[in-house]
Amino acid sequence: MIQTNQSSHPLVVREPQGRTPSQIRPLTIETGVNRYAEGSVLIKAGNTHILCTASIEESVPAWLKGKGKGWITAEYSMLPRATHTRSKRDREKVSGRTQEIQRLIGRALRAMVNLDTLGERAILVDCDVLQADGGTRTASISGACVAVAMALGKLAKEGKFGEQALNKIMVDTVSAISVGMLNGQVLTDLDYNEDSSGDVDMNFVITGQGNFVEVQGTGERQAFSKRELDLMTDAGVLACDEVRKVQLAAFERLAIRL
Repeated sequence: MIQTNQSSHPLVVREPQGRTPSQIRPLTIETGVNRYAEGSVLIKAGNTHILCTASIEESVPAWLKGKGKGWITAEYSMLPRATHTRSKRDREKVSGRTQEIQRLIGRALRAMVNLDTLGERAILVDCDVLQADGGTRTASISGACVAVAMALGKLAKEGKFGEQALNKIMVDTVSAISVGMLNGQVLTDLDYNEDSSGDVDMNFVITGQGNFVEVQGTGERQAFSKRELDLMTDAGVLACDEVRKVQLAAFERLAIRL
């Protein structure tokens, strides 16, 4: 249990199943859920369920043509009844929140691939939230990592990489988790109720080698100290290690070796 020394606050009680403050939600990654996409995953983090697909295009954006390197980009959307009330689809204009999350997912996934060895092809990732209960951006990243690995494995089996070994193209994994503070305690993998009522909200995106791709943190209701930041960072690192174990188990089922 990761806890600050603000013992005057009442203990936070988490969910009916009695999850500890440092415990992630039940996490599953089901692969091969779309028959057409080169890579596809259904990731379930508690009551957050997201379909992640990875599609290969044998071309790159115009600004990359002739440079001999590849690209990974992402789109993210939430189905109308993914939340408590129906939301409108992004038909004409993508919201600022959606754009931010798409860019975050793309940056995270590019950290796991050596784009110089991918060749002039693009991996297009779609993350569609079927049901939301907090942590949709972090679960999207963790699930999409496996979908991208599946797509790269398919390319390797088809001999598209020439003499390049898969592990020279997919150089790492990437996982993500939310961490926050509520009533003086550090909580890992926030659900919607915890996220909406928390004092501090952070997201960590970390590679399998332990390097940070992104750290997002906001004092929603109060500022936080350096010590509390360190505690949340430690919690994020430990939680991402747990997520990576589930990702690696999926890789093993797919016979993908790093």
